[in-house]
Amino acid sequence: MDSAAVVVVVQVVNVVKGSAGNNELQIQIWPLPKDVSHGSSSNVVLSIPKDFHVSTKHDDVSGILRDAFSRLLSLIQLDHAVYPPTHFLNSSSSLLLGLNVVVSSIDQELRYGVDEWYKLSIPSPAHLGNPVYASLEAKTVYGALHGLQTFSQLCRFNVKTKTLEVHMVPWTIIDEPRFSYRGLLIDTSRHYLPLPVIKEVIDSMSYAKLNVLHWHIVDSQSFPLEIPSYPKLWNGAYSESERYTIEDAKEIIFAAMLKDEGLTYWLKSMSQDMLVHANGLNVRGIGYPSLWPSKTCQEPLDVSNEFTFKVISGILSDFRKIFKFKFVHLGGDEVNTSCWTTTPRINKWLREHGMNGSEAYEYFVLRAQNIALSYGYEIVNWEETFNNFGNRLSRKTVVHNWLGGGVAKKAVAAGLRCIVSNQDKWYLDHLDAEWQGFYSNEPLANITNPNQQKLVIGGEVCMWGEHIDASDIQQTIWPRAAAAAERLWTPYDKLAKDPKEVTGRLAHFSFTVSPAMPHHLVSSIAHRELTYSINCTYRGALPWNGWGGQPCPTQTMNQS
Repeated sequence: MDSAAVVVVVQVVNVVKGSAGNNELQIQIWPLPKDVSHGSSSNVVLSIPKDFHVSTKHDDVSGILRDAFSRLLSLIQLDHAVYPPTHFLNSSSSLLLGLNVVVSSIDQELRYGVDEWYKLSIPSPAHLGNPVYASLEAKTVYGALHGLQTFSQLCRFNVKTKTLEVHMVPWTIIDEPRFSYRGLLIDTSRHYLPLPVIKEVIDSMSYAKLNVLHWHIVDSQSFPLEIPSYPKLWNGAYSESERYTIEDAKEIIFAAMLKDEGLTYWLKSMSQDMLVHANGLNVRGIGYPSLWPSKTCQEPLDVSNEFTFKVISGILSDFRKIFKFKFVHLGGDEVNTSCWTTTPRINKWLREHGMNGSEAYEYFVLRAQNIALSYGYEIVNWEETFNNFGNRLSRKTVVHNWLGGGVAKKAVAAGLRCIVSNQDKWYLDHLDAEWQGFYSNEPLANITNPNQQKLVIGGEVCMWGEHIDASDIQQTIWPRAAAAAERLWTPYDKLAKDPKEVTGRLAHFSFTVSPAMPHHLVSSIAHRELTYSINCTYRGALPWNGWGGQPCPTQTMNQS
């Protein structure tokens, strides 16, 4: 869904006592686990030696755990040169020699609804000075990945001894997510994002235990993806260098599979918005012009042309060979049917088939759904499809709520599943949407029936690309996306009723997840109140800037 440009933004960050910087006993794990117990004393410390190792007997055929172990060791030693702890051991410290990982299932297939449960145990030594090993149990490799991510957050650097340590032992953490769908949308149509940038986003998602990358690849501005069945489609890319080959897409999938670890993500849904954005299939008339209703009326796709549905089928067929995941996003939002009714050729076809514009909209959506179903997909559609003809949608439809409140309740009451992304709370391109609102946005608001609550499969924060590019996407996503991530992971009864209560913990987490963000800004979340006015989030000439061709205002940042 496109969003209106935000020109002037004010973000206010509140003060909270007990920040991450001045309360060593505060639990600093983000998102907060389901069940946590730990020692009451900070006097017993486990020091981590440089030869700390992670081991498993799991048959790691795809290398997921091996890759995760390597990244874990790099992560916990990221910011400092770590000294061997031997010379600093004292009567209150012992060595933590390693972490043993036990995974009960040999199945490593990444699928929607995979079991993400894990149990992490870090014992205290039987006698001070005795070395110990931590243990991590999980039913699947993906639960183990989350456990490794949590373990990394328990490791702290001691600036006095220059060693890595774990405090407040013993730790026992039993954890699993509240919602199975915890997504982040990125938009590579409005601004091309290089592969390394997408991989960085995937990596940072894992720290927050977000597990669905919704890749909005094409829209009316560009079509950067290679489609073997229709090779002219990617002629609609901004340039030859701003394209994604099939091999690129596979590389993103592999990167995602490696990192649903709190170190992994899942690329589960492809947003094609096939109905609305004909230009996405024929950008600037250099793809397949017959998909346009006319040269002067280019959106939506020509509902009267059988070639339209042949192209949709070809795209989905190619996708099925690459993307083995459950869902495909078929769009369906903001449809202007007047392009059909005012084009004489199409209007004649509508009359011959006894349809008006609204009925043609329904016909298009349902036909596209049937094509997707024939390839084994389950379908996600924007909420307008439900609002207009919800009782005729496939029962396999997931309604994607974005316009506001109340739709999720109606969708699940009708027996359909729902994803929540209401734009006033979870649109990251709305720079006036503060992190407190991201944290407080409840997907199950006003849904009291337990069976209907289960139909809300989760939520998604949306990073639309009109006004961001590779230079500022990470700073715009974080830390607000992390606030939503805790809402989607942590049990409802453990969530803070007042976001101020988690400010220090979020600030501490932000140092890990967003290294590109200036640390003095992150620190201020916990220590003082700042107000910023931001007039623009991008700089320079852009392929499409959303300002009607007007120059972008100068960016300013003022403290008050």
